[in-house]
Amino acid sequence: MADARADRTIAKRPPFVHLPGIMRPDILNSYFAEITGLPGIGPKLARPFNRLLGREDGARVLDLLLHLPASTIDRRARPTLSEVVPDTVVTVKIHVDRHVPTPPGSRAPYRVYGHDATGDLTLAFFKAERSWMERLLPIGETRWVSGTVTLYDGMAQMVHPDRVVDAAGLARLPPIEPLYPLVEGLGQGHVRRAIEAALAQVGDLPEWRAEAPDIGFLAALRKVHQPRDALDASPLGPAWQRLAYDELLAGQLALALLRASTVKQAGRPSLGDGAVSARILAALPFSLTGSQTEALKAIRADLGSEDRMLRLLQGDVGSGKTVVALLAAATVIEAGRQAALMAPTEILARQHMKTIAPLAEKAGLTVALLTGREKGRARAELLARLADGAVDLVIGTHALFQEGVDFHDLALAIVDEQHRFGVHQRLALAAKGEAVDVLVMTATPIPRTLVLTYFGDMDSSELREKPAGRQPIDTRAIPTDRIDEIVARLGRALEEGRRAYWICPLVEESETSDLAAAQARFGELQAHFGARVGLVHGKMKGAEKDAAMAAFAAGETQLLVATTVVEVGVDVPEASIIVIEHAERFGLAQLHQLRGRVGRGSEASTCVLLYRRPLGEIARQRLEALRSSEDGFFLAEQDLKLRGEGDVLGTRQSGFPGFRLARLDVHGDLLVQARAEALAAVQNDSDLQGPRGAALRLLLHVFERDVAVKLLSAG
Repeated sequence: MADARADRTIAKRPPFVHLPGIMRPDILNSYFAEITGLPGIGPKLARPFNRLLGREDGARVLDLLLHLPASTIDRRARPTLSEVVPDTVVTVKIHVDRHVPTPPGSRAPYRVYGHDATGDLTLAFFKAERSWMERLLPIGETRWVSGTVTLYDGMAQMVHPDRVVDAAGLARLPPIEPLYPLVEGLGQGHVRRAIEAALAQVGDLPEWRAEAPDIGFLAALRKVHQPRDALDASPLGPAWQRLAYDELLAGQLALALLRASTVKQAGRPSLGDGAVSARILAALPFSLTGSQTEALKAIRADLGSEDRMLRLLQGDVGSGKTVVALLAAATVIEAGRQAALMAPTEILARQHMKTIAPLAEKAGLTVALLTGREKGRARAELLARLADGAVDLVIGTHALFQEGVDFHDLALAIVDEQHRFGVHQRLALAAKGEAVDVLVMTATPIPRTLVLTYFGDMDSSELREKPAGRQPIDTRAIPTDRIDEIVARLGRALEEGRRAYWICPLVEESETSDLAAAQARFGELQAHFGARVGLVHGKMKGAEKDAAMAAFAAGETQLLVATTVVEVGVDVPEASIIVIEHAERFGLAQLHQLRGRVGRGSEASTCVLLYRRPLGEIARQRLEALRSSEDGFFLAEQDLKLRGEGDVLGTRQSGFPGFRLARLDVHGDLLVQARAEALAAVQNDSDLQGPRGAALRLLLHVFERDVAVKLLSAG
């Protein structure tokens, strides 16, 4: 359990980035010293510590101090053996009765039997040495033992107690002791002793908060690691809250500096005459929704202002972000400039092209597609047309910000699914022109706390309405042992001419995974339905993927077996059924995205969530939430509660910093206050050169918000 907790902790840590040429203040040297300088941590012990702290290149004292407890042991409660609740950590008093050493050549543990007036307890030690055990637990003596009691063959047992002490040793033990996430090779004692040494080595830091809190930074670390009651080491306690606020403040300060750096580079107003936009609107088969109109109004105001635009456009599945993006592009094109739309995958880029090209043609716009697949003469010709201004709007993948791609006059950069890129990639695209306005889009509705956390440097618009005519989707959760029934129903639907997706989580069978694989499921369904079944997954070549998608869109295949490569942007209005296999393994937002592949046409649609029994409590809540609502913003909030921010945004893979200390489900309310303080600090001292600015720079170093530190160093 501890190992699993440690894995989750590491996964959410921010990326550690060495900042070349940026001098770290000397006052932080003791915090950034390697842990091998602490007593008792040699090269052998350093390896598991590096793994625990997510620093394979050498953990620092700071990493250790920010590794906070997962829980505590309260030694003030000392039950009798009859009062012990199995699978809990307890401290009990026993009389040592007898030893049963490990027989030669056996893997059995060394056992020590003891009792109190109410019951018996067996202590088990693996690879124990007899003489050491006899000194630790002398027969006939009384000892206090602390650890987790479990039932083994109906008998109470404690394996490798954390503590074995006599009465004098018990008096010296802290009444409340922290328990830390661990990895193999480390025990609680290793971590506690290392943290104690680390606390003795570091000094206090100047206060960076505008109003000094009741407890300082170092005092808060001491209280969390050396608690006097359980609340001291809890995320709800004042000490942890202080540290969480510091981390949130560092993140908001970094975003405020990024925003100030962007805005202080004056914008170039793009004022269109509305002619191109009018032709696009005339070509649309529907009218804009109210929220589309509002978002467009805000975007055009940004484009026409003297400040550079940095705006987030959130929209639920099928809410019409692409049309808003095209109309935004039309405004800068009317002003004689160019626009670029960057998508995270080739499938999504080509889907945008498919949506935009017919409208652009009717509006008289020149649109081009640039991905890694464009090669040779065709690529060279496209780049030449882009550089001389013959292309009005280019749609592409990360290929757009690579070297050799030059624009005649780029005025608007549109970044789709920003959380799949990093901040640096967005900045790299914006650097392709002069004072480029930036519009970031996401089809994954984001909870408000995460908007502040990850997009706090941006203004925000939301598209909450769905276009007229969208059908509700009948969502059902069905166990996998009824899969034959689902296949039979699917067969009847295909006979009626309907089209369906079948989503699998993996591409091929894995020895380490029991998840259904797309290729295996494709083979089984093809045996049932023959050539009507197609396959698309991320390991296929681009042309193969395109061919599979085109065949499905044209109705040449009716059932498309796919991985989550179809999660966003794929638009086949005729598809009215989606089966999601192992739905319990997907996140709520991702399930909502996948479900959004259907319900796009006039036909009533169905989403089948196939799950494997037994269903865990969180998975059950997730599937229940999806069945009860089609509101992506509501589901995003539920996803945050169930999974945490690292999973909701996919930040583990994206390069966005996660949190070490702050937990948005507990500390989300602190974000608004941290944001206000960060904005005020940057407004009063945009380069952090004043007296308080020096302390705030320390804060940025402590929480390694490298983007902000680099901005400051660049002036």
